[in-house]
Amino acid sequence: MWGLVDHIKQVADRLAVAGFVALAPDLYAGESAAGPDDAGRRMMALDIDAAGRDLHAAASHLLAMDAVAPKKVAALGFCMGGQLALYAATAHPEVAAAVDFYGIHPSVTPDFTKLAGPVLCHFGKSDEFVKEDDARALVEAIKSAGGEVEAHFYDAGHAFFNDSRPEAYLADPAKLAWDRTLAFLRTHLV
Repeated sequence: MWGLVDHIKQVADRLAVAGFVALAPDLYAGESAAGPDDAGRRMMALDIDAAGRDLHAAASHLLAMDAVAPKKVAALGFCMGGQLALYAATAHPEVAAAVDFYGIHPSVTPDFTKLAGPVLCHFGKSDEFVKEDDARALVEAIKSAGGEVEAHFYDAGHAFFNDSRPEAYLADPAKLAWDRTLAFLRTHLV
């Protein structure tokens, strides 16, 4: 919900170092949030249909690249982006898997009966933004729709993976979530 900030670029770089072709789409057309209130406004004002088209274009672009082999892509996101990753995996069958880091968005309602592949979720048990009960309800909604989902709940709050936010970042849960994410992607993108 902050935009294409350095943290997101660094995650894409980390994925590339791990052997993946990574692309971080810019859903805010080069702008980023100036603070928490601005980020919240941008999140709520995001044109979900336009974001869906951008995510579809990103997946199509990746699939057209020679370096992407086999021809499978996953969507991965944090906070708002986590829910958008789920949305991409339900709206675009070329998205073979999705990873949701503590993401729920009140204006994004994926149709989980249309999931194209498995889902991995990471949530903090003490997240004030995404309550544990809401996260568990999301996981149950995926299961109830027949989706394959693996969910992990950490002794952490919101944004525990974001090492650019020292007030939220927790190294041990972040490392475990990253290791699980890489294993998941290696399993489902081969």
